[in-house]
Amino acid sequence: MSHDGATSRPARRPARRPVLRSAAFLVSGALAVTALAGCSSGDDEAESSGPAAAQDIAPAARGDIADGGTLRWAVDALPGTLNSFQADADAGTSRVAGAVLPSMYRLDNQGKAVRDPDFLEKAEVIEREPKQVVLYKLNQQAVWSDGREIGAADFAAQWRALSGKDSAYWTAHNAGYDRIEKIERGKNNLEVRVTFAKPYADWRSLFSPLYPKDVMGTPDAFNEEARRKLKVTAGPFSIKKIDRDAKDITLVRNPRWWGRQAKLEQLVLQAVPRKDRADALVAGKIDLAAVDPEGASRISLADRDKGTSGPLAHGPGARTPAQSMRSWAVAHGDDENAADAELEARAKTRKAATKYEKEQSRLEDYVVRKSLEPAFTQLALNGSEGPLADERVRRAVARAIDRKKLAEVVLKPLGLPAHPVGSHLALAGQQAYADSSGALGSQDTTEARALLADAGWVSGGPLKKETATTKPKTAGNVSGSEGKKSKAGTKDEKGAASDSDDGTYIVGESDQKPGDRQPPVLDPGRTAAYQHAALLHQADARKLREADKERKHTDQYAKEAAQGGAPGAYAPKGTAAPAGAPAGPLAKDGKPLTLRFVLPSGPGSDSLRAVADRISQMLGKIGISTETSKVADASYFKDHIASGQYDMALYSWPASAFPATDARPIYAKPVPAADGTLTVEQNYTRVGTDHIDQLFDQAIGELDEGEERSLVKQADARIWAAAGSIPLYQRPELVAARRSVANAGAFGFQEPDYEDIGFLKPGARPGAKPNASGKASSSTNSSASPAGKSSGSPSEKPSEK
Repeated sequence: MSHDGATSRPARRPARRPVLRSAAFLVSGALAVTALAGCSSGDDEAESSGPAAAQDIAPAARGDIADGGTLRWAVDALPGTLNSFQADADAGTSRVAGAVLPSMYRLDNQGKAVRDPDFLEKAEVIEREPKQVVLYKLNQQAVWSDGREIGAADFAAQWRALSGKDSAYWTAHNAGYDRIEKIERGKNNLEVRVTFAKPYADWRSLFSPLYPKDVMGTPDAFNEEARRKLKVTAGPFSIKKIDRDAKDITLVRNPRWWGRQAKLEQLVLQAVPRKDRADALVAGKIDLAAVDPEGASRISLADRDKGTSGPLAHGPGARTPAQSMRSWAVAHGDDENAADAELEARAKTRKAATKYEKEQSRLEDYVVRKSLEPAFTQLALNGSEGPLADERVRRAVARAIDRKKLAEVVLKPLGLPAHPVGSHLALAGQQAYADSSGALGSQDTTEARALLADAGWVSGGPLKKETATTKPKTAGNVSGSEGKKSKAGTKDEKGAASDSDDGTYIVGESDQKPGDRQPPVLDPGRTAAYQHAALLHQADARKLREADKERKHTDQYAKEAAQGGAPGAYAPKGTAAPAGAPAGPLAKDGKPLTLRFVLPSGPGSDSLRAVADRISQMLGKIGISTETSKVADASYFKDHIASGQYDMALYSWPASAFPATDARPIYAKPVPAADGTLTVEQNYTRVGTDHIDQLFDQAIGELDEGEERSLVKQADARIWAAAGSIPLYQRPELVAARRSVANAGAFGFQEPDYEDIGFLKPGARPGAKPNASGKASSSTNSSASPAGKSSGSPSEKPSEK
């Protein structure tokens, strides 16, 4: 998971975690329909036909790329471990593993797992009864860097290490490996038979990456040695040196590589913090780097100004005619002190402008490549306690926000398609994608206010006087300075603005300070029970979509319910929205409806905060106040999101080719532990249902691909209905690349083909399809589906991870 900043590629397949990055991106998808699963906004057919934005990597044929050279690729930090299956594996770990280790399957440009022919000739389910058996036939040329064949011993060692049966292995997860019963050698060492104790639909997710038995064979090698070095590898590159002082990793061509020789002689992964990327680009120290919108704008301006003369119309020296005239007048006026100060300021400005112009001229060597990351930003609603424990309040929040407008806030200024995400479990372009947001309902302020009224929140209700009692540490309140309410934006009794500011701003309140917000214990009662049951047993999803389009006024509710609308997403029949706009913040039992919105405060989070401001404005229209707390990036996830110290938050999750496996921990129903706490896995909203868990469990054991996708889509519809997390928009991916760099940039879904990355020959231009050999093309996946079955899935391209 991650909160938003500039783009970084999340860790690979091994574990689905929030997207993390310097301005920290707290941030895996094969997904028919019954009940709510077919509910849609109406755009799912168009949106699922291809990715919302094409990848932008300056594709070029290998013949147009020079042999040799060193490409310097910026990463946020040197990886803390080279073992992808450890908890602290990150994007740097993923990048190294992708270049130096085998993967049986890789993601193509539409987020689908496809066979990598450099390692795998064929893989198929050869038996289903009495137990599932998958037979892998390995490329006979595939060898480790020590000359040993890649074979069954490596598969078996990885299974034993990741099965979860030996606690001496410090593994981050064992999903899939824990369902394996045994691994055997086939007719020869190049055949591997994997027998499953329980059916496993996402078997293609396993053994990618594959580590040598030297790493997986003992706990010491797994836990310690693989963190800092990999003695044995098998990929187009091998590790030459890890320099902790220089903060870089140098990869060189693997002399034992049997595939297409890498075009680059060296690939250097250089740790460059986000805040230092612009300076590194100006100095020409890196060739490829993810950048934030501000950095991308500077590069675009440099490209626009290339070949022009005269002062720049942007930067420190840019002035309007009126500003220039005023400066001249002051500098030549009768006030000598003012004139001297102005002349001094103008000299400093000229110096800064000269420096800026030189920097811009150096940035002319770069271009911005942009696409959409295979990750989405969501609005998380903490349903563990407080007002949001009532599902009617969560649904009201979801119905009040306009997701299309929020997507436009972030993506439209970048020239990227601004479509709201319609699924928690797949993104546009993936075979599993279907817009199931209709299970919750479209934006409707009137309906949102009616839901709040049904939950007992009324405008103008009496508020209890504040007491001096200490607030308990709950999901809505945290102790310490980060949880204090700011007086910024409020007034004291004399009307003077208070000058106290601790980073908290309250939207929806003006001349009053709300009382202490103790989370009320809400009991929705029979009405909520009826809503919940009706929602989970919704039939006729297409009629819901039609009803949602037709619904314009609350008094049409009865007609919509008769047509199959999801009652739980609407106020009960007869519940009218309060007339007119709310007169003030809503209240219940003497307490105002105020939600604590926690956001990161660091650089790179500007777009996130802009989205939060718009959400607060939208909620203000239905009488919900928001108390915004900006916290340090370092504590944002650990101390607030993971610990449940928030009401609302924004963070991102990566897309997956295997949602039945990877998404289940994110949406699993929290389970009470022996000590009374909740075991939430990765479900930081603490909202889940038994039915969602059952659908995931059924999907993960379903070997019919069409039926598996149907089950996953049903699960997504019910996740929408529970209103714990509201997908907003796909994250932007902005990459600065030296103009001569080819086959690299904004990859979108696709994992890089490291051997094809390089520098264009003099006079060559990008444009040819890079995968001319057919590597990582879906067409090479001919034997990946179960025996006697056709996958029925179109071939497509990769994802962010």
